[in-house]
Amino acid sequence: MKQSLQLKLGTQLTMTPQLQQAIRLLQLSTLDLQQEVQAALDSNPMLEVESEDLTPATAITEKNAQQEPPTTSEEGLNSTSSEEKELGDTDWSQDIPTELPVDSHWDDIYSSYSGPAEGEDSNFERNSSTDTLQDHLRWQLNLTALSSHDKWIGEHLIDAIDPNGLLNTDVDDVATSLQVDEDEVAAVLKAVQQFEPAGCGARSLQECLLLQLKQLPGETPWLKEAQAIIERHLELLGKRDFRQLSRRSRLNESQLGEVIRLIQTLTPNPGEEFNGEQPAYVIPDIIVSRKEHRWLVELNPEITPKIRINGQYASLVKRADNSRDNNFLRDHLQEARWFLKSLQSRHDTLLKVATSIVDKQQGFFEEGPEAMRPMVLADIAETIGMHESTISRVTTQKYMLTPRGVFELKYFFSSHVSTDSGEDASSTAIRALIRKLIDSEAPRKPLSDNKITQELDKQGIKVARRTVAKYRESMGIPSSSERKRLV
Repeated sequence: MKQSLQLKLGTQLTMTPQLQQAIRLLQLSTLDLQQEVQAALDSNPMLEVESEDLTPATAITEKNAQQEPPTTSEEGLNSTSSEEKELGDTDWSQDIPTELPVDSHWDDIYSSYSGPAEGEDSNFERNSSTDTLQDHLRWQLNLTALSSHDKWIGEHLIDAIDPNGLLNTDVDDVATSLQVDEDEVAAVLKAVQQFEPAGCGARSLQECLLLQLKQLPGETPWLKEAQAIIERHLELLGKRDFRQLSRRSRLNESQLGEVIRLIQTLTPNPGEEFNGEQPAYVIPDIIVSRKEHRWLVELNPEITPKIRINGQYASLVKRADNSRDNNFLRDHLQEARWFLKSLQSRHDTLLKVATSIVDKQQGFFEEGPEAMRPMVLADIAETIGMHESTISRVTTQKYMLTPRGVFELKYFFSSHVSTDSGEDASSTAIRALIRKLIDSEAPRKPLSDNKITQELDKQGIKVARRTVAKYRESMGIPSSSERKRLV
């Protein structure tokens, strides 16, 4: 094989570390960005958090950072040490007293306390906000007059209760595993079922609802009728077959409505309040407000990282010094500048994309979701002169606070559906119209998917029934048979 030299021309995009860092920061959410900034502060001594109480001497500009620091004279060091010595001799020469003066005395607080007042509960109020359901039930079990053997059985029963409050095992299985009589387990379970929250320890939905009804006062209106419906006709109630339910319970429509209203006050999952799941709060990246007949778009100042280059450390960098320490400072100074530049690029791009979204979706901000225009990533990319992948990174996990609520930037992008007028309608607007039709429907005769399709057709929007069903399910709206109600 003969060797030869060839010359070829070509283009290639090389991802520099600075570009990789900018792209990575661009797609981070607010929480991830704060963690990234904190990691940069911990690893780079050249970065510091901006503080209003810093003296002007600390805020040294980039120009001054290139200059060499002044040398410290030996006389200054000696004077400083002598001053410290003098302060140490004067301030710490006196002995610290064994007893320091206080504003109040022990007797002033506790001498007059003689126990709880008459009629006052001596037990402290139990804070159940941090307790699990099992902890709350065990606390009540320890307050009962049961024997230690029965409490031992009660502990095993409480351990078998799931987070929703229902018992996941049978009484005979517990009796077999504990090698005790089944009647003993049943008696202890009956005591556990009297605990709060009402309905805990039930083995089925029917038993759970009946336990909650039994703890209501006996003079509660329609209590017996509600117990009879749950005991005999719970399946008809679940199917919302009110006509058959009215005939079998021998109640007219208004009476049945009162009974159902009482049943709706019950909960099928009595232990859900102890699940301990904290609500997830969304911090908006963009704030949109209306000022002087126009929409103002700005970054949320509360989450914008306020960091800068430490002027004192930057002033230690020398130009013509190739020592190890100076190279260390110089490298970290350059990394700090790149990081700040990447942050600024992220803010500028995010603000530019958000401003373009607000300009194109004026109808949404003026009239609501029904006026949402169809828009895809390519529309924003073409407007601001960026690639679609960049727009996708910017709009992922970024939120916008508007007078109509908090929305993810992805919310404003949707596909289009043709209308009779020749214009395109946004799928988000169609979802809003479907929700509006369902919210205004008659409770006793809800709209079916086919009827909703006909109503949209009257407004010039042609969509298939399966499309309506898909949009309805995506919004978490049940079918017409499940939405039917008397009250």
